[in-house]
Amino acid sequence: MSDFLKTKAIILRRTNYGEADRILQILTPENGKLSVMARGVRKEKSRLAGGIELFAICDLSLTKSTQNTGEMWTLTGSRLNTFFAQIMMNYDKLQFGYEAIKQVAKAAEQIDEPDFFELLTNTFAALDDAKIDLKITQTWFYLSLAKLLGNELNLATDNHGMKLVEDATYNYDSTEQAFTFAASGRYDAKAIKLLRVMTSNRPDVVSKIVDVEEIIGDCLWLARIAAKV
Repeated sequence: MSDFLKTKAIILRRTNYGEADRILQILTPENGKLSVMARGVRKEKSRLAGGIELFAICDLSLTKSTQNTGEMWTLTGSRLNTFFAQIMMNYDKLQFGYEAIKQVAKAAEQIDEPDFFELLTNTFAALDDAKIDLKITQTWFYLSLAKLLGNELNLATDNHGMKLVEDATYNYDSTEQAFTFAASGRYDAKAIKLLRVMTSNRPDVVSKIVDVEEIIGDCLWLARIAAKV
């Protein structure tokens, strides 16, 4: 990585520092998680402040001096690329937005995965869309996070390696991380089909499926188990 960087970024955290500065934690599509010093952004006339909003895709210019051998960059330019303003209008969506940022920031500490940036971008877009039910976005997010962490749900076979069949019902064993056959199980063919669709399609596509509301609660519970949150 050079000493000058122009990148899209998502702000993960803003921490006040000194009288007018902020330290930012940002997520980038190609360089992962970075720490950035934003000097003077808390001053009333700062030209940088408007380009480092939460729940936004930001275009940032960063530099690192030759004397700085640490990991801190300095913000030299900022512009809002996409601001997902509608998230701020719904309390429940806003709170989940913060939760999504928290979980991705935590995951990015463990794994250097470029798809974390896309995960948050698509999550913000879904939260910003009033037509998409929050539980659909939450379920999709946790399923996607589980996949990136290497905990993807096995939606093909049960705990004995047998193919999941349409005329059976199953429960999920979190210890074995697999579905188990049960005569009156929690998950039937419809739920498993929905989970399969959600692992390969964004929330806007899933929201068009009829009667999702009937089973999305159970799917959300399972997605959280898979993501281990």
